[in-house]
Formats: sequence, structure tokens, C-alpha cells
Amino acid sequence: MAKAFYTGSFDPMTNGHLDVVLQALNVAEKLVIGVGVNASKKPLFSFEERAEFLKRGVAENLPERAGDIEIIAFSGLAIDTAREKGASIIIRGLRDATDFDYEMQMAGMNGAMAPDVQTIFLPAKPASRPISATLVRQVAAMGGDVDHFVPDYVAAALQQKFPR
Repeated sequence: MAKAFYTGSFDPMTNGHLDVVLQALNVAEKLVIGVGVNASKKPLFSFEERAEFLKRGVAENLPERAGDIEIIAFSGLAIDTAREKGASIIIRGLRDATDFDYEMQMAGMNGAMAPDVQTIFLPAKPASRPISATLVRQVAAMGGDVDHFVPDYVAAALQQKFPR
């Protein structure tokens, strides 16, 4: 089994993100999760908070695999970071055809830059397909209920950010 690299903003981590992480641990021995940081953007949650959400998600769902993840902050090209971390696989989650079209282009570019790193697409479960972190933030900001879209501890953190 190989080391895989999975990236995202995880701002906030959704049930969809967690689903992909758990699936990735079925295909990889080790999983490096790259939390995207961009100095020009102000995230809702700090890197530390997002990393804690991810760690907790794995610990609660696959406690025997909690030691098999590494969470890093990253910026720049995912393919470069994957190679730096020794990953031979890039994991990408797919919700719909729009994701597929974009991710296929990205996989092609990554394959041209690093033919030794394979991209694996993992389909979202039906319940996770409509979920995006952007929509979750918007619903929470307007006082909506996001309990079906994020783990309970993320919902509680969102409630702290956006009291109803």
C-alpha cells in the first residue's frame, strides 16, 4: 500500500470531506492531508482548527487508523507537495460531472508534471454529493441548520462563529 495526498480548504470540514478521507484510508497505508492556506484569503477557521476537525473525524470513525494520517498546511502546487511528502497517489473526491471535468484536467496536468504520481478519484456517497464547504458557510452565516452536512463538533464550532 502507498502513501496518498489529499488536499482541500476544509473550511469547514464537511461530511463529504470526511467521507473521502475515510475512503482514502482504504486505499493507502498513509494519508497526508494538505490543508490549503492562502495568505491573501481569510479563512473562517484557522489551520489548527481545521486540522483538529480532520484528526477528530478519523479518530471517531477509524480509531485504528488515526496514526496513519499527517495533516500539513500547504500552498502552491499539490503535485509538488505530494512528491515532497513521498506520496505516489493524489486523492480527489468527486461529487458530480462538474467535479469530474475539472478533476480530469487537473489529473492530466499533474500526470504530465509527475508521471510517477497517480490520481485516484473517489466518489462521494449520495448523501454528501450536494455538500460544499462554501454552501455550509453560507447556510451557517444565515442562521440555517447545517447539522446534516458536517460532524456535530464542526456544527458546534460554526454555531460559535454564527450564533443564531
